[in-house]
Amino acid sequence: MAAKFKKTAKKSTGKSGAKRGADKPGAQEQAERLSKTLSESAQQIWLAGVGAFGRAQAEGTKLFEGLVKEGLNLEQTARKFTGGQAGALRDAVESKVGQARERASDTWDRLEKVFEDRVQRALVKLGVPGRDDLNELSERVESLTRELRRQGGAPASRKAPAKAAAQPKPKKAAAAKKPRKSIAKPKPPVAP
Repeated sequence: MAAKFKKTAKKSTGKSGAKRGADKPGAQEQAERLSKTLSESAQQIWLAGVGAFGRAQAEGTKLFEGLVKEGLNLEQTARKFTGGQAGALRDAVESKVGQARERASDTWDRLEKVFEDRVQRALVKLGVPGRDDLNELSERVESLTRELRRQGGAPASRKAPAKAAAQPKPKKAAAAKKPRKSIAKPKPPVAP
């Protein structure tokens, strides 16, 4: 198409250059032919563009649909692959979380033991008897109670002091009582 246009243009310029004004009606014919050729070329270019646009629309829709189908296939394949990987990843994460829990539990147990030991040492320093000391004292009281029963004495019960309080006691002389000493409060200094 472009080659045809060039040939026509060369012919028209070649003849007009040789004659240069010799034939005015021939120049006008050439100008009309050139104009007609340009119009035809422009029309053909326009039609080619419209045809390309139509084909692009038709094939573009088909191409678009094909790409969508291919994308769906790839997505399904990727989901299958990642589904398996996700399960493995989930298991690995759960394993790590379990290990972290165990470490935290062990650390907490050690911290609790250290705290208990320190509290026990503080109580010992203050003279507060511990569990073992109380158990030992309880065993000693039980053994002493058994020994008293064996020797024939009855262990003092809690009701015994109540009976003793019901029986009148002989009064002792007032002289036998010692007077209480009172603690004198220091006197405030007198201002001069």
